[in-house]
Amino acid sequence: MREVRAVRRVLALSIVLLVVLSMADLVVYTYDSMVSGLGKVVSEVFEEIYGVKVKMVSFGDAGKTLARLILEGEKTKADVILGLDQTLLLKAKKAGILEPYRPLNYGKIRKDLLPKDFCATPFDYGSIAIVYNTEAVENPPKSLKDLLDPRFRRRIVVEDPRTSSTGLSFLLWTIAAFGDGYRDYWRKLSRNLLTVTAGWDEAFEMLEKGEADMMVSYLTDGAYSYYYYKSAKFLPTVMEEGMFVQVEYVGVVKYSKQKELAKRFVEVMLSDTVQKAIPLNQWMFPVVDVELPEVFEKYVPKVDKILILDPQEVSRKLDEWIKGWEEAMGM
Repeated sequence: MREVRAVRRVLALSIVLLVVLSMADLVVYTYDSMVSGLGKVVSEVFEEIYGVKVKMVSFGDAGKTLARLILEGEKTKADVILGLDQTLLLKAKKAGILEPYRPLNYGKIRKDLLPKDFCATPFDYGSIAIVYNTEAVENPPKSLKDLLDPRFRRRIVVEDPRTSSTGLSFLLWTIAAFGDGYRDYWRKLSRNLLTVTAGWDEAFEMLEKGEADMMVSYLTDGAYSYYYYKSAKFLPTVMEEGMFVQVEYVGVVKYSKQKELAKRFVEVMLSDTVQKAIPLNQWMFPVVDVELPEVFEKYVPKVDKILILDPQEVSRKLDEWIKGWEEAMGM
C-alpha cells in the first residue's frame, strides 16, 4: 500500500513539474451554472494539489456544450467535459470524443451507478421533477397527466430537449411513462406551456420572477428554496407514474494534449471535499457516501417508483423521439 502511495506521489509531482514548465491551463468544457458553482470548488481543489490553473468554459447548457465539442473535434482546446447526463453521454460515445478512464478511486462510487466501460465517470445524480410556486399553485399536480389540466394553461415552462439536458430528461420521462403515446401527451401539454427555454437557467429565472408558476427542475428544489429563502416557496411534486433519475458524468476528452492531468481532474471530482460540496452547489446527490446537509434530510421527498429506459433503446431511437417531439410541438 505504501509503495502504491509513493508511486502516486511521484506521478503527481512529475505532472506538476511538466505543466509548470509548459504553463498550460487545464481546459474544462461545462454548462453555465457549473462555472459559478461547483466548478469553483473543484478548480480550487485541483489548483491547490497540482499547481495548475483550471479554465472553465461554457457554451450554455450541457447539450450546447457537447455540440460545440463535437463540432470542434480534433481542433478543440478542451481537456475535460463536465456535466453530461446519461443521454448526452450516449451522443458523446457515438461521436467518439471520449478517452475511456477508470479512476483509481472508482470503488467509492455507488455500485448501482458504476459504468461498464468508464467512457466517463458519474459524479452526481438526482431526480427530475415538476417544481411549482406554492404562492401561485394551490393544488399542485400529482401526476404527469395532471399537467394537462386546463387550469394550468400557459403556466408551465419546460426546457428544450434539443439543447438542454434537463429538457431531454423530461422528454425521456414522458416516454418512459407513456411509451409511444408520448406524442399525444406533448400535443396536449403544449396548450399549457408558457414557453420552451433553451436551458434550465432561463426557466428558473422565469419561475423566480413569477413569470411562470411551474417548471421542469429537480427533486431537491424544496431544499434549495428553504436554504436560500428560508421558506418552502418552490417545491417539487412526486408524480404517480414514477420519477426519472438523471446522472451527470465527467469525461476525459480524446483529443486532449494533457490527458494525465485530465485524469487527475476526474479523481478530484470523486474526492470527499468536492463530493461534500455537491448538494449545496449542484442541488444533486453525491455518488460517494458522504454526509448530507440537514436541509436535504428535511426537504427532499422520498421516491418510491423510478422509471427507467434501456440505454441501448435510447441510443437507437433518440433522433426519432426528438423528431416526434418537434412534430407534436408544431416545430
